[in-house]
Amino acid sequence: MKMITRIFFVFVLLVGITSCVKTDKRPNIVLIMADDMGYECIGANGSTEYNTPNIDRLSEDALRFEHCYSQPICTPSRVKIMTGKFNYRNYQDFGYLNPNQQTFGNLLQDAGYETLIAGKWQLNGLNRNNANNQDVNRPHHFGFDEYCLWQLNRPKKEGERFANPLITQNGKDLPRNIDMYGPQVFADYISDFIDRKTGEPFFVYYPMVLVHDPFVPTPDSPEWENPDRRYEKDTAYFADMMAYTDKIVGQLESSLKENGVWENTIFIFTGDNGTHPSIISSTNYAKVVGGKGFTKNTGNHVPFVFSWPEKMKGKRVIESVISFADILPTLCEAAGVAKTKYKTDGKSILSLISGKKDKINDEVFIHYTPRWGNKEHNRWVMNDEYKLYQNGSFFNTAKDTLEKAQLENITDEEQVLKDKFQLILDEKESEIPFNLNDKSFSVKY
Repeated sequence: MKMITRIFFVFVLLVGITSCVKTDKRPNIVLIMADDMGYECIGANGSTEYNTPNIDRLSEDALRFEHCYSQPICTPSRVKIMTGKFNYRNYQDFGYLNPNQQTFGNLLQDAGYETLIAGKWQLNGLNRNNANNQDVNRPHHFGFDEYCLWQLNRPKKEGERFANPLITQNGKDLPRNIDMYGPQVFADYISDFIDRKTGEPFFVYYPMVLVHDPFVPTPDSPEWENPDRRYEKDTAYFADMMAYTDKIVGQLESSLKENGVWENTIFIFTGDNGTHPSIISSTNYAKVVGGKGFTKNTGNHVPFVFSWPEKMKGKRVIESVISFADILPTLCEAAGVAKTKYKTDGKSILSLISGKKDKINDEVFIHYTPRWGNKEHNRWVMNDEYKLYQNGSFFNTAKDTLEKAQLENITDEEQVLKDKFQLILDEKESEIPFNLNDKSFSVKY
């Protein structure tokens, strides 16, 4: 009888200990954002020119969005995706994110995630000499426990991002090495982070330096063998850079699988804006000239693939529109962050995973004030077929992709849609006026 009592006591004790162990079922999150890669560049979207087998395979068991829209250039996109807000709320200057902003890094870190950013930073304000732009703790301030970055507090003129890169890692510059390749340094750091953090929820934000110009050889290019040619510029190397981007995506997928966490990881691949205008890409539907910087769709139509194997099986193509404002609330919902913890202009896309919904937005609003070069600025509302600008220009972008002919003799259905779009523009105008001729447009914080 005493033996039975002891066994029962041990059993109860083990059950009690087990019940006290908390198993965190929240997903890991890996967000990869290529630099200057438009929608047309990946095979899953119709590219016939570039080698992207890993991204294409990823798309076969994921949500692939036909109409994801970023901003037309990098800093506006980065500020928007990190904060979930329209640019007029927080985009102050090119190459700068005001420290008064809250990012998805802050929110996920506060929720108990281990956080890492690796790749391109360019947010300290080096371009216009903004205050405290030498602060190497700025990534920590924005919620990242660890970082491995190009252009944190050193301008581009001091060191490039590809061969012999100038990279700052957790407060210290890495030793320069002519045989080092920046994109591989970032990818290896991320793989190491995954190895170290498996077992607890983690968030990796990887704003890549590929495939931004200069278009130069990669370590997989024959020309790399000659160190003197590693910064030889030619648009022909764009294809090599695309292939290396895909190779890194495959490496990170493998790291997650090797650590047994792939099934419960949200894995996102997108681009920050359209492809460089010097790049003409062949697809199965047309030859596409890169539109980076411009307000036409090729300026901000980007790939977007969303994978979460544990929650979804099989490819689904989403035809409706999403914007970069929708990313932060998506990650926050997945991580269990209460909506009261943040403000956003976007909506979570998680409801699309089950297939019960096929859209979260009927249309999206874009505010674009580049503060870079001579690029036009504007506001518009769009869906997957139509687009209305602040100045009244109305286009069928499904048929007129280059926006060459404004719609004039429109149908009753088109008029209803145009009126709806105009109401949205009027609402934004009442919130903060937008002068098409005033390129010093002030920011509303």
